[in-house]
Amino acid sequence: MKFIASKTDLQSAVGIAIRAVPSHTTMTILQCILIEASGTNIRFTTNDMEMGIRTNFYGTVERPGTIAVEAKMFSEIVRKLPEEIVTFESDENYNVLIRSGKSRFEIAGRSGEDFSELPNVERDECVTISEYTLKNLILQTIFSISTSENNKIMTGELFEIKGDLLRVVALDGHRIAIRKVALRDSYEPKRVIVPGKTLQEISRILPGEVEEMVNIFFAKNHIVFEIPGTRIVSRLIDGEYFNVDQMISTDYETKLTVKKNLLLSCLDRAILFVREGDKKPIIFDIEDQELRLSIESPLGSMNEEIDTLKEGRDLAIGFNPKFLIDALKAIDEEDVTLYLVNPKAPCFIRDESYTYLVLPVNFIR
Repeated sequence: MKFIASKTDLQSAVGIAIRAVPSHTTMTILQCILIEASGTNIRFTTNDMEMGIRTNFYGTVERPGTIAVEAKMFSEIVRKLPEEIVTFESDENYNVLIRSGKSRFEIAGRSGEDFSELPNVERDECVTISEYTLKNLILQTIFSISTSENNKIMTGELFEIKGDLLRVVALDGHRIAIRKVALRDSYEPKRVIVPGKTLQEISRILPGEVEEMVNIFFAKNHIVFEIPGTRIVSRLIDGEYFNVDQMISTDYETKLTVKKNLLLSCLDRAILFVREGDKKPIIFDIEDQELRLSIESPLGSMNEEIDTLKEGRDLAIGFNPKFLIDALKAIDEEDVTLYLVNPKAPCFIRDESYTYLVLPVNFIR
């Protein structure tokens, strides 16, 4: 195999492909990038057996072929190449030579025959959404997935399509994040659980362009995301997702409207007094048209007051400040509205396109 390509294209392709390379595995071939070259097309493939990525770019192919190279080493070499024009070649013994300017790198490759091919997923109906919208949907919900493997379903997000509406849901037992977006077309109902790891990597890969589109294909056990030049295949999480509609209430006793950035900056100051693992809540004292926030910990204390627009009863309630910060950062509006019932009931932050639920924390004065 021999091809000539630009460092920029190589670096971009490696940066995408390496996201499906496992950090620890007994199958060393999976720690490689499969490189295939033919015609004017160069293709990189990686696969950790849960998620696979295939990305393409153009170059000058002088000898077609296939080879697997260790991903981490190859990535570091490409990143440190001195010149823009790069020549990559390998011989029949899988010895690889990479040249750029006056630099030469020699590494050992491997036969690509043992590499695990990406699943062949039937692609019938295609759901189309913009890169910008998909990236935002993920970023505005992914913080609410669980990081514990005790409940596998909570480590993924629900993707649910009904007609021309896509709903994305994440929950971890303490909070729920729901985002809805209208699609350009109407589709048959779909309901799948996509692993959070897959979605995190997709959010990093997506440039987030408004005009560029992502094609999504749903299969029985897999989901496929196709963006220009790149295909991402992921296993789905098996099981039935929680009925979040039963957890969402429209009842409230107190309705609080506040400037988002004002509340966010106050909460940001409050977490100065919270260390990793601490369960010290920030207390909201809602009285008349004023919100008093306070927190006490072994590190110190903070008290602050914010003007609000309140409807309903006065109330005192405690929260994990980080959970509120995550939700507020995902909201674009200047004003946010909190709906509360009592000190032991969930707080809802919502409008037509989003719902965030945060459970309160008990506190003693």
